[in-house]
Amino acid sequence: MNRHGRARTNALRRRKFIADVAASWSLAAVYPVTASARTGPWRIGWLDPNMTPTQETPSRALTAFEQRLTELGYVAGRDYVIEGRFSDTYWDSLPAMARDLVRRRVDVIVTIGTRTVLIAKEATTTIPIVMGGAGEPLELKLVPSLARPGGNVTGVAHNPGAEFAGKSLELLKEISPKISRVAILWDSGALHEDPSLEGQREAARGLGLTLLIHDITDAHGEHEFAMLLSTVKAETPEAIFVYPNFISGKHARALLSFVAENRLLSIFQDALLARRGALFSYYADWDELRRRTADYVDKILKGASPADLPVEQPRTFDLVVNLRTAKALDLTIPPSILARAHEVIE
Repeated sequence: MNRHGRARTNALRRRKFIADVAASWSLAAVYPVTASARTGPWRIGWLDPNMTPTQETPSRALTAFEQRLTELGYVAGRDYVIEGRFSDTYWDSLPAMARDLVRRRVDVIVTIGTRTVLIAKEATTTIPIVMGGAGEPLELKLVPSLARPGGNVTGVAHNPGAEFAGKSLELLKEISPKISRVAILWDSGALHEDPSLEGQREAARGLGLTLLIHDITDAHGEHEFAMLLSTVKAETPEAIFVYPNFISGKHARALLSFVAENRLLSIFQDALLARRGALFSYYADWDELRRRTADYVDKILKGASPADLPVEQPRTFDLVVNLRTAKALDLTIPPSILARAHEVIE
C-alpha cells in the first residue's frame, strides 16, 4: 500500500474511533453504569445535622441505613463508601458541606432532616438527592409532587401533617384529664415544626391546655440547654412535649433526667426515648425510615431516576407506652390507650 493509501486508511480508522467513542457516550447517557460495570465503589454522600459519630456514640440513622444496604447485598468498601458530613446541630455549617460533596462528585446524596434537603437542592440540581426523612415535603416545596417528584429529589417523608402533633396532646389529656400546663420544646430552624406547632395550638384550645412554648434553636451546648431547662422548670409545667429535632436528640440524656427528676409527664416522637424512660411516644418508626432510604439509594444506583420514584410517606405510627414510668408517676394508663399501643414497656 502506497503512502496516500496508508494515510486514507488511518483517517478512516480515526473517524471510526471517534464515532465509537461518541456512541459510547450516548449510550452511557441513556443507560447508566450499573454496579457490576463499575471499576470502583459507589460514593454515597451523607448530609446530616447530627453530631459526628464515634465508636462510643455511633450514628443511629447511618447504622440503620447501612444495615439495610447489607441486606440488599452491598458490602461497605467494596460496593460503596460513605462520604459523611455532620454539622453537630449547626445549620449554618451544612451549605459548605453540601457543596463539598458536590465537588467530590458523589453519586447520590442522602439528606437527614427537612432543612437539609433544601440545602442540598441549592448545591446541586443534577446529583440525585434522597430524603432520609423530611417533613412537609409539598408545603415546603421540597418536591412538586409526591407521586412524581420530577426533579433530582425523592425519598421518604416522616410526618403525616400539621394536625398530628395535636393528637399527642389528646392522648396526654386522656391519660391525665387534670393536666393544664404543657411545656413544648421545638426548633424553629428545622422549618417543618412550625405548622405542627400551629396544629398543637389549635388542639390545645379545644383541650383547655396552656402551652409553654420554648424555641431551642440556639441551645447547642450543654450549658445553654441546661439554662433552657431551668427556665422550663420555673414555669411549673405538669407535662412536656419534645419535638424530634437534632438539638433535642443531642441532649436526650439530659432531657430524660430532667423529666424524671421533676416528675413530668413526657411525650416524645421517638420510640427509643419511650423505651429509655419517657412516658410515651407516638410517631413514625425512625429506624424504618432510614432503612427505606437505603431502598431508594439502591434503585438509583441501579439506574432509576429520582424524578420517577414516588416520595414515600410513613405507613404506620407507633404508640409506645412505658408502664414503669407511669407507675413511678402514680399514673394509671386507661385500658383504651393500652389497647391501641403498639408496644407496652412493663
